Amino acid sequence: SLAVLNFTHREAVDLIYIDPPYNTGNNDFIYNDKLVDKEDSFRHSKWLSFMEKRLKLARFLLKNTGAIFISIDDNEQAPLRMLCDEIFGQENFVAQVVWEKMYTTKNDSSMISGAHEYILIYTKSPEQKPIGLLPRTEEADNRYTNPDNDPRGNWKAIPMYAKGESRGGRYIITSPSGKQFSPEPNTHWRYNKGVVDGLIKDNHIYFGKNGDGQPNLKRFLSEVQQGMKVKSLWKFSEVGSNDSAKREIRAIFGPEAPFDFPKPVTLIQRILQLSENKDLTFLDFFAGSGTSAQAVLSQNEEDGGHRNFILCTNNENNISTDVCYPRISKVIKGYKNTEGEKVEGLGGNLKYYVTDFVEAEPTDKNKRKLVKESTDMLCILENAFELVQETPEFKIFKNTDKHIGVIFYEEAIEDYKKAIRKIDGHFNTYVFSMGDDPHAKKFADVKSKVTLCAIPEVILKVYREIFK
Repeated sequence: SLAVLNFTHREAVDLIYIDPPYNTGNNDFIYNDKLVDKEDSFRHSKWLSFMEKRLKLARFLLKNTGAIFISIDDNEQAPLRMLCDEIFGQENFVAQVVWEKMYTTKNDSSMISGAHEYILIYTKSPEQKPIGLLPRTEEADNRYTNPDNDPRGNWKAIPMYAKGESRGGRYIITSPSGKQFSPEPNTHWRYNKGVVDGLIKDNHIYFGKNGDGQPNLKRFLSEVQQGMKVKSLWKFSEVGSNDSAKREIRAIFGPEAPFDFPKPVTLIQRILQLSENKDLTFLDFFAGSGTSAQAVLSQNEEDGGHRNFILCTNNENNISTDVCYPRISKVIKGYKNTEGEKVEGLGGNLKYYVTDFVEAEPTDKNKRKLVKESTDMLCILENAFELVQETPEFKIFKNTDKHIGVIFYEEAIEDYKKAIRKIDGHFNTYVFSMGDDPHAKKFADVKSKVTLCAIPEVILKVYREIFK
């Protein structure tokens, strides 16, 4: 599926989140169709090989302004960090977030009860800053008060002294009441004397209720209301826990939830909230139970966004057919929870594709098979799904502003041209060819209506590049 996306969504994805197998050794990781256990001497090497192939393909999908978030635990955190430094570049490392995933203590733990996992964050480019601010919370705003009735509104006191040699220096600050203050030992004032004199004049420094207290800088709420920097510690009380994730999936499927370790919807929403782009394309290629899709739809509902999601998953233990797809369908259309209460649908569209293999040997037979199987890929690439006309030799689709045509046999070109002459608009046209010639001469009489591309060569070119 990542190979297909490298054709349809090359450098088109804004945000990737994945929750890969953690390789605990407890039969949670399959490599080359075999479970990898704790006794396997190549356990970590196999996991890295598995991840390297997928992360390299994923990097091609990210826009230059994109970012990737990867959940992991202690089993492979250190190897994954080094692998991501190599693939995405050490200079593109943003943070290693600690997610507090539970609030209970496991007394059966050998020595210390583990209560956290990690989320590694990398950007595609060091020049871009796709990680933004979180919306301010009521709790954060309540830290600002106005004890002196300043007409500029609520503010928070910031100490005037700071450590470091390149600060504003050491000198005497005199309050309006005449009391003098020096910086504390081994510190300096934040600003030089000229700046501080101006701040005092503009009532930006507070000396306490009686005007003779330690000076503090006023930081006004109006100066910081655009948002808050996210911390590297994400508490379960803020973004959910393992227990809240299990309750979410049980509400849809009942007490015997068909998935053991889902992530909470609010955790993925936190990731989405870090991007100012409300129209982004989101990818999760270890989709599991479909939490990511529910998070995207929930965030769109909350802030009016138009984010799109792409989920990729295998169908191990029927996870895709029995859990992921049904869950997303219910969230879109609405459902009754385990309490019998009606939960309104969040709306949206959902298409389900199944990938398969075509023989790699470039024979004429294989090329024709690839073209026959590639129509959905072309529709995804062009974002055109409404079928306008279908024959055994060609198909025509449209979206709101364009048409696409797929011609399976070059002998059908004349019939295709007759069809498009009857339809207004431009046609991005994919024509079967044994090579890279889309038979341009045969389209000379309609060249103003068509943009030509040879298939399967345009697809094979991408595959050659990503698998070289």
